[in-house]
Amino acid sequence: MSLLSVCIFLTSTLTVVSTQYIPPYTEECRTGMYPPQGPTFKGAVTLYTVDLDLPPSKRWTALMTDKKDEMSSMIKVIKDLADAFVPSGKLIEFVDAFLPLIVDTLPYPFNEELKGIASATGVPLGEVALFNLFYEVFTVCTSIVAEDPDGNLIHGRNLDFGLFLGWDVKNKTWAITEKLRPLVVNVDFQRGNHTVFKSTALAGYVGMLTGMKPHSFSLTVNERFSLNGGYIGIIEWLMHHRDAMWMGFLTRSVLENATSYEEAKAVLSTTKLLAPVYFILGGNQTGQGCIITRARKDNLKPLELNSKQGRWYLLQTNYDHWKKPLFLDDRRTPGMKCMNQTLQSNISWKSLYDVLSTKPVLNKLTTYTTLMDVSNGKLESFVRDCPSPCMPW
Repeated sequence: MSLLSVCIFLTSTLTVVSTQYIPPYTEECRTGMYPPQGPTFKGAVTLYTVDLDLPPSKRWTALMTDKKDEMSSMIKVIKDLADAFVPSGKLIEFVDAFLPLIVDTLPYPFNEELKGIASATGVPLGEVALFNLFYEVFTVCTSIVAEDPDGNLIHGRNLDFGLFLGWDVKNKTWAITEKLRPLVVNVDFQRGNHTVFKSTALAGYVGMLTGMKPHSFSLTVNERFSLNGGYIGIIEWLMHHRDAMWMGFLTRSVLENATSYEEAKAVLSTTKLLAPVYFILGGNQTGQGCIITRARKDNLKPLELNSKQGRWYLLQTNYDHWKKPLFLDDRRTPGMKCMNQTLQSNISWKSLYDVLSTKPVLNKLTTYTTLMDVSNGKLESFVRDCPSPCMPW
């Protein structure tokens, strides 16, 4: 998605959104938000286990059997949005006929996992594939890695999803965002009854956007807008140019196979991708934190934690750290303001949750908040909401 298309959409959206939402809509930095409570807290996230020793087609069966109704509800909204663009219904017919063919081109084991999800839920395979493709092009987020006074790393993120996908003027909500919240799950990926990695996931999506390898590293993904974006990579894939990796499959592979922060950083920095992206990586030692700004082939201006230079935290939204964010969508400035007010001496699990609970870091697109402490192997996630008045992005 190009930055120009974002600007055009946001400008047109403001014509139907109350002036109370026009930037800068910010609030004083929140405090006392943890443990989660009140109208911004929609509930704790259920934990599931995925056994990597099972055949790929069977790994998600238990989870997706529980979530099949929620998955079907999500797919219905996607179909309704598709029909709004192509009223004849031909678009979904195309998806059902053509996307199963794409699944066969995807790398193992992900292709087999998608087939297993379709079988467990009764959702057509093409529509399961479409659900997974969405995450290559529609995810916007805020991620923070911070080092406390003892050198311990805390990694937090808000997953914001659903931009451009069905704004409900009456209820001031995004249709896809509302349907995603019931699909948020925590997953403990195990092999031989031992944890390999943990993740906050969206049921039905086999890639990873938020995850942690206990005692090794933590990883979150934010979308990066670029003219050479995910659409081009997907088209190249369909044209049989398959030397690049799908972002979600790469992060899943890194969480499963990398054994250290340095190894994860090297793989994320050099692997050719279908779509540009930001990888936010945290480790288990002082100074181990970085923002990896990826073009499809190149690693651009990496930024690392350095307390001696005053960088005791890194905060990434959806704009290059060396450029100003889009003024209509500036979550960076208020987020950094709250981090600076908190001070390194006071950074903690609770204070990081406060920052992620402050508008517009918290907004109408926010689906969940996750906190990770790698050294302790701790991951917590919470389904979020942002009652009005609240920025729609």
